[in-house]
Amino acid sequence: IAHKIDVAVMDKTGTVTTGKPSVTVIEKADNVSRRHILAVAASLEKKSEHPLAEAIMTCSEENNISPLSVSDFGAVFGKGVHGEVKGKPCLAGNAALMKDSGIDITQWTALADKLADNGATPLYIAENGVIIGIIGVEDTVKPTAEAAVKELKEMGIEPVMLSGDNKRTAKAVGKRLGFGRVISEVLPQDKESVIRQLQNEGKLAAMVGDGINDAPALARADVGMAIGAGTDIAIDSADIVLMKNSLLDVSGAIKLSRAVIKNIKENLFWAFFYNALCIPLAAGAF
Repeated sequence: IAHKIDVAVMDKTGTVTTGKPSVTVIEKADNVSRRHILAVAASLEKKSEHPLAEAIMTCSEENNISPLSVSDFGAVFGKGVHGEVKGKPCLAGNAALMKDSGIDITQWTALADKLADNGATPLYIAENGVIIGIIGVEDTVKPTAEAAVKELKEMGIEPVMLSGDNKRTAKAVGKRLGFGRVISEVLPQDKESVIRQLQNEGKLAAMVGDGINDAPALARADVGMAIGAGTDIAIDSADIVLMKNSLLDVSGAIKLSRAVIKNIKENLFWAFFYNALCIPLAAGAF
């Protein structure tokens, strides 16, 4: 069915990007140091498995900052983490987490938007109910991503990017790569529903992903394509595994499918033509 695909949905982190983000900027409030902000963030993120957490931990190690002990740790899917650091309630996450926690982010909004417009994910750090800084984290785009998007368009397939990032960050990355449609702020559990919605619109959808959270969407899609370097559950849920970890293999797999179907049709034509001509000859009709 890959030869009939109308839309190719690609998860951003780990699929369109390398999945190895790094800290690009640390902005602080007047009364705190950047080291303190990074220490608080690292203390919270050390228990998280999110790619952003890895970037925070790497940055803290490079700056010789050791995480502090954390109590009452908790994670809110798609929003961030929270806990008590040295007895003080702290949070690290996106704007939604801050708003849910009743923390005012008004004076930081312009800065966060600027980071997002440049393709970075702004991570708010709060302590004692007040924002003490923002950490900008940016993921490197895969070298083949832009070419892969262009090739899909030339094949008449709509490329769509899925992202849990805020709208500005996702839009900036999507625009840079040529995606005409970007679906942002998608929670991990909602990826499968995005595929279902596209199918309800009458489209045949391919899903390209690499992570555990992509597995339900890969299984739901008409054609699931897993990145070869992805998790085992993603690979098990997919119909096709892209072994080279290159997004150009997405269009390559669809081209191969189209070529196979074309070959089958040509073979069937010549088989029917041959039989229609030769069977009467063999029967002595002429």
